[in-house]
Amino acid sequence: MAANAEQDQLAQLEQQVDELLVLTQVLGKENRALRAQQKNWSTERAKLIEKNELAKSRVESMISRLKALEKD
Repeated sequence: MAANAEQDQLAQLEQQVDELLVLTQVLGKENRALRAQQKNWSTERAKLIEKNELAKSRVESMISRLKALEKD
């Protein structure tokens, strides 16, 4: 009787370990996907910041030219 209980416990433990292995694989895959997505967002953010700085520079240049035209 005790042997059956031990076998049941062992089988249950094996099932839990198998479930944890599957979960580890799923979480690892999800983690890699999230890291790739984060890298893409960071790259896109850097590009947008660069575009914003360029636009800001152009607007400031236009304002300066308009002010110079007003003085003439």
